[in-house]
Amino acid sequence: MYKTKIDLSEKIRRNVIVILNDRLAEAIDLQSQIKQAHWNVKGPQFISLHELFDKISDQVLEHIDDIAERITSLGGTAEGTVAVAARRSKLKNYPLSVTAGRDHLMNLSTQLATCGKATRAAIEAADSIGDVDSADLLTGISRDLDKNLWFLEAHLQERS
Repeated sequence: MYKTKIDLSEKIRRNVIVILNDRLAEAIDLQSQIKQAHWNVKGPQFISLHELFDKISDQVLEHIDDIAERITSLGGTAEGTVAVAARRSKLKNYPLSVTAGRDHLMNLSTQLATCGKATRAAIEAADSIGDVDSADLLTGISRDLDKNLWFLEAHLQERS
């Protein structure tokens, strides 16, 4: 741990850094899966989905940076390599053979929902150990994940 004048105890900071590094790994995995969909989507909704996936990917990249910077501001090391993300992420592997827009939407919506659930658990954990700022950061990320999930699910929903 690096020294900092942030007025959280070292114990709190160590515990939050673990929580944040787990979220960092999952965000890196999620972003790569979104790009996989972006590059490989085919079908009648190609351009709208291609652009939507790119927009969501860019937002997740911002989350990655925010999480990593919070980790380092707390005196920790952001563990953000692809190898670390692959080991730590709890997301299912993305099916590489998927090309149809609907299949990408189904897969990505599942992954965003999984990340949203894990992020809400991380919010509670950070808050319960006394780091409201990390909880707040994660709350913003959770809100973005839910909004992007809505964008994906709206393509799958039909009026009955």
